[in-house]
Amino acid sequence: MNSVELLIVGAGPAGMAAAITARKAGLEVLVVDEQPAPGGQIWRGIETIAATKRGLLLGSAYLEGHPIVEAFRASGAVYEPGMQLWQVEPGFRAFVSRAGVSKVIEAEAVILATGAQERPAPFKGWTLPGVLTVGAAQILLKNSEQIPAKPVIVAGSGPLVLLYMRQLLKAGGKIAAFLDTTPPQQLKSAIRFLPSALLKAPDLLKGLSWSFALKLAGVRRIRGVNDIEALGTDRLTAIRFRTKAGVEETVETENLLVHEGVVPNVHASFAVGCAVEWRADQQCFAPTVDEWGETSQAAIYVAGDGAGIGGAKAAYLRGEIAALGVATKLGRLPSVAANKMAASARSSLRRELALRRFLDALFRPREAVFNPTDQTVVCRCEELTAGEIRNVVRLGRRDPNQIKALTRVGMGPCQGRQCGYSVTQIVAAEERRQVSDVGFYRFRPPLKPITLGELASLRDEDHAI
Repeated sequence: MNSVELLIVGAGPAGMAAAITARKAGLEVLVVDEQPAPGGQIWRGIETIAATKRGLLLGSAYLEGHPIVEAFRASGAVYEPGMQLWQVEPGFRAFVSRAGVSKVIEAEAVILATGAQERPAPFKGWTLPGVLTVGAAQILLKNSEQIPAKPVIVAGSGPLVLLYMRQLLKAGGKIAAFLDTTPPQQLKSAIRFLPSALLKAPDLLKGLSWSFALKLAGVRRIRGVNDIEALGTDRLTAIRFRTKAGVEETVETENLLVHEGVVPNVHASFAVGCAVEWRADQQCFAPTVDEWGETSQAAIYVAGDGAGIGGAKAAYLRGEIAALGVATKLGRLPSVAANKMAASARSSLRRELALRRFLDALFRPREAVFNPTDQTVVCRCEELTAGEIRNVVRLGRRDPNQIKALTRVGMGPCQGRQCGYSVTQIVAAEERRQVSDVGFYRFRPPLKPITLGELASLRDEDHAI
């Protein structure tokens, strides 16, 4: 049995900031992370890439992570990469696995810094080989500088789409077309947040520069795209799309990259019973946290995008604040001193989130993301369509967990990460109820698939489940 004062799950911006700050406060810290090296998704591979040509290609925002990773390495926090968390029990006892072996970690406090995931956006044909998310394509670019051999079509909305296309062009890739799914009328909704967003004017200008770079490169941009269908039998051969003006077009392609924003990675916080709330501004569920990031479960904190999407800088600040909260909770810092130390981070966080309100309003997902056609596969693991789920709802099953029990939706390897929001939205639409009233899946251990061998590796004295 391993014991530690503070267990941090995740070594992205929030997790590293929390570890650095907690160590300065004198806390004993253990950081576990699924990835092989620190940095999270945003700064993936930064230690090996920063000094290479690829680092310059990925841009200044990416390179900002290098000194933070260096500070994390030097902080004195114990870091265990390649470690998968699959259960947290009250008390706290965390069950983790690495290389087929499991162990139990006891902690006085836990910070969940599990980040975000791309929003699942099912459409007809999205399971065909050749269809990939923008986030996955960016990982290939970061890890090994892999780019598509042929021109790709990119479809979606949000800052990550623009950033990746800019990086792809700099890496020598080609873009056949950009299908912009941002509803044109949403600019009017976002304008009211522009005055506060101007506090982050450099970031706004950076986004405009990405769009301008696409124009200079001659990338065809089709705005107001609503319906998308991937065509093919064994793999993608073409796509069909329609704009809000009703114009339909079919284009041959072997590669389609899609993205409709990101949502908090909430499985761990949901599983430990943290109270959650529906974030209408970001169209997602997130744990309810106080000013320190503490959840409804005492001494369990959520930092970073797992508590609501804010970006890398906001995640780092939230990590600092959460660590100060833990230091106060465990008696290492007086509350007055902690508040004084957190004041600067809170001020900076307010500036970061001011821009977020503008982005959330501008890039709110289009209605088709929430309302897939009956023929669209929603649960990739169990190959269940939206129509099959709607039929079960019409039988009187009004709860995602009832539907899960009857159809096995959400029971596959992804544990509902790819279908959860779609099922909730389908129930809400069929029942004419608010999404917040419908709720989400209940998550039970293991949070990710593990083998019987991993369970058996737990020693008897660990009181394994």
